[in-house]
Amino acid sequence: MRKFNFCAGPAALPEPVLRQAQQELLDWGGRGCSVMEVSHRSAEFLEVAERAEQDLRDLLSIPDNYKVLFLQGGATAQFSAVPWNLFGVGDKVADYIHSGQWADKAIREAKRYGQVNIVASGEDRSFTYAPGAESWTQSDNAAYFHYTPNETIGGVEFDYVPDVTCPLVADMSSNILSRPIPVEKFGVIYAGAQKNIGPSGIAVGIVRDDLLDRAMEGIPRSLSWKVAAEAGSMDNTPPTFAWYLAGLVFRWLKGQGGVEAMSTLADRKSTLLYEFIDRSDFYSCPVEKSSRSRMNVPFVLADERLDKEFLRQSEEAGLLNLKGHRSVGGMRASLYNAVPLEAVEALVSFMADFEKRCA
Repeated sequence: MRKFNFCAGPAALPEPVLRQAQQELLDWGGRGCSVMEVSHRSAEFLEVAERAEQDLRDLLSIPDNYKVLFLQGGATAQFSAVPWNLFGVGDKVADYIHSGQWADKAIREAKRYGQVNIVASGEDRSFTYAPGAESWTQSDNAAYFHYTPNETIGGVEFDYVPDVTCPLVADMSSNILSRPIPVEKFGVIYAGAQKNIGPSGIAVGIVRDDLLDRAMEGIPRSLSWKVAAEAGSMDNTPPTFAWYLAGLVFRWLKGQGGVEAMSTLADRKSTLLYEFIDRSDFYSCPVEKSSRSRMNVPFVLADERLDKEFLRQSEEAGLLNLKGHRSVGGMRASLYNAVPLEAVEALVSFMADFEKRCA
């Protein structure tokens, strides 16, 4: 019997996707071999790749003047790829919003290649909120503006899209495909797969065509969006199994009603959990209400001495991976697309019972 998995990543995958992959593992499409055993340049796999791209385009309504890339190295590689690809024209200056640990990693990497201007920071309140536009201090000559719409560790999510004049770049690793997004407002969107897209080992890039010729001289070939676009994301052998699974997830999402349905579900799941926490004196959430993530819900117990017992009993109850990130402690429930409403209902029921017995 499968249990409910609240892991922040690699995260839960849709059970129908796992079952299809299991069924096709040894004999994919009647070919007598696994999808992992065919050439990435074969007609059969090219069909998988093309269908995955088209399904993602359909799900996010991606305009024709954007390239869709399937990349290696996860979102972390894109922390380097962003400045490498965009600092080749004009001043090597970029604006960043510092909203938490993943934004911090992106900022540290960008500083290796140019000047970073911190437009706004949530550090003054321990990264428990998303800084509003009224607090920005923007550059006049920024090559791009970067932000992290959802901070997986801190549980902070922006409820707005920044309105800027330079290319807008977003690390959407932990909330992509959870709601409709106005892709046309962005220059670049990138996302590691292991939360709402598929297994770890692959990342998605969505890059506006006019930004493909802004790379710095000497850019590593493996980080070049232009090279990836011209090669159909196959300049070298891609992670074919991860690509195949991502394609199955996209097809599953379309069958569920697309990102509109996922957005409604995300609201229901997160509201259920937050409302329970807010009614309780035993649990609390440190994130300001206006900035609470629908994907990652951090919470703490009134008595941290009960943390280990809470985790032990929750695992026995079939509720997995609720331990908070090592840097912040406490608990965290990640509610990605593949986590069903029933999982959150079971979690709330357990939390209520644990509170009754231990408060």
